Amino acid sequence: MQLKNALGSVALAALLAGAGGCLVTAHGHVGAPVAVVEVDEEPPPPRVVSMEVRPGFIFIEGRYVRNGNRWVWRDGYYERERAGYMYEQGRWENRGNRHVWVEGRWNAHAGGGPAVRDHREPERRPPPPPGPVVRDHR
Repeated sequence: MQLKNALGSVALAALLAGAGGCLVTAHGHVGAPVAVVEVDEEPPPPRVVSMEVRPGFIFIEGRYVRNGNRWVWRDGYYERERAGYMYEQGRWENRGNRHVWVEGRWNAHAGGGPAVRDHREPERRPPPPPGPVVRDHR
């Protein structure tokens, strides 16, 4: 089946190239499907981790993940701040008698905390008023 599709694609490309048409190629990335983590057993409490402050970065907290029949700690990591967004850490939620991992996410800043400014762009200041510059020489 795959060979048939591959041969069909090659034949179509050859037909378009020979007919004076253009061949358009595209590249993309498809991430792994997001899996919902749902377990019966309550996860262990998170580890207490000491981290350093890194300007321009936020720390994504570590968490316990299931590996077969046991819990394994996955370390946290730093990620660049995003201008105009705040990061909401992931968390375990109780849903009935199950425990569900809710993945962390970036939320548009709506006044709920400090806004992150993109420091890579120069700060915009209003232009000076037109006319001569008068200085006080007292």
